[in-house]
Amino acid sequence: MHSIMSSSSWNSRMQKSGSSLISGTAAVIFLLTLPLIFSDLFGSSVIPFHKWKEYLSTPKINFCSRQIKKMLQEQEPLSRLVRGGDLMKLEATGFACDTAEHSFVCVANRPVIIDTTTNITVYIPTNQTVQEETSVRPYARQEDNLQYVTPVKILQGNNTSRDCQYNHQIPAVIFSSAFTGNLFHEFDDLIIPLFITIRHFKSRVLLIMEDHNPWFLSKYSKIISRLSGYQVMNPAVNRSIHCFPGSVVGLKYHNNLVLNCSDIPGGHSMSDFRQFLAETYNLKFWHVSQIRNPTLILVSREKTRRFLNEDEIVVNSCSVLVGAHGAGLTNELFLPTGAVMVQVEPLGLEWASATYFGGPTEAMGLHYLRYKIMAEESSLVEFYGRNHPVIVDPASVFAQGYRAARAVYVDQQDVRVDVEKFRETIVLALQLVGNSCPAGDE
Repeated sequence: MHSIMSSSSWNSRMQKSGSSLISGTAAVIFLLTLPLIFSDLFGSSVIPFHKWKEYLSTPKINFCSRQIKKMLQEQEPLSRLVRGGDLMKLEATGFACDTAEHSFVCVANRPVIIDTTTNITVYIPTNQTVQEETSVRPYARQEDNLQYVTPVKILQGNNTSRDCQYNHQIPAVIFSSAFTGNLFHEFDDLIIPLFITIRHFKSRVLLIMEDHNPWFLSKYSKIISRLSGYQVMNPAVNRSIHCFPGSVVGLKYHNNLVLNCSDIPGGHSMSDFRQFLAETYNLKFWHVSQIRNPTLILVSREKTRRFLNEDEIVVNSCSVLVGAHGAGLTNELFLPTGAVMVQVEPLGLEWASATYFGGPTEAMGLHYLRYKIMAEESSLVEFYGRNHPVIVDPASVFAQGYRAARAVYVDQQDVRVDVEKFRETIVLALQLVGNSCPAGDE
């Protein structure tokens, strides 16, 4: 490749005929790969030829477009949870798993037997004599510590002589609620993945919650009841044998507080999820311009990363969410479009602040402002001194491992903001709110 690219004779020829050659080659490659693209995304037997041919007259696939969403709705719900070779395997064998980044989701589109008499076991009857076993810890973020997530065993084979005690007409979705009690993880690891995985079933699924948590179900009962029209099964109490026409084990995860239209199952955006929340909780305002008397909401913390001079910085005249990095900022999901989220970044938490809460705001339709504190605004200076590595070289602390860094920057640190400096950020937030208007009104 290098000798070709550096050849002067080749360059001169390309100057004369490169345009037609490249465009012609690209057109041929594009036409050849069209069936492969849509086979990978939808499955060859799902979307009729004339439909994708008509749609792909546009140069770029927009999974958030109404046309693509409508096409996706015509696809069988279970098959939307796998793609490419996994989709072909599902169509051929009735079982496949998506093991993409973050997630591990296994799908069966044929009748299954789910035994909850001990730990959950999913039996998929087949004609094969050799039994295949797959073990899944049904939690969205597979990179987390999953030792507290009870595994689900999936067995394929012909040794499934179990009589059904209960027959269901809808698919089962098995997931674990292992990590709850933290607002961020409740939405990031459970609520959003549930929405991604089952929203397109239009409530026609039965949820089976491994590691059953009644507190979580009570807290989010409005959301759960809109995602499934059936009572969530507690396998620890309902110890019996159930038969379903299909099943899903695990939840699909896109990223931190993220929904990508292009990712499995396709067509779900952050805008869709925020609208779902607004409808679920009857939220009054969809855009910040509808609020006559803008207000500021200060996320208060009782333990660490508190504002030590909280009374001085509360402003009651703008639609702004203000808080130090922490789970409370998950409330940004409920802000009206056009509102402002101000994140106070404690020392050493710049990456986490941007990754978990700052980055997702764009897809939420929010303005994002970061207030990076100076060393003097951190309580850590009082503990360690101005020139300690904790203050001047946080990377050296993180090099000791997550637990060591967390003990210092997350668990030990409080913030005393410079009110004069912070006022500049609030003024900017006010300007953003004042200039914000709904899309199409600009």
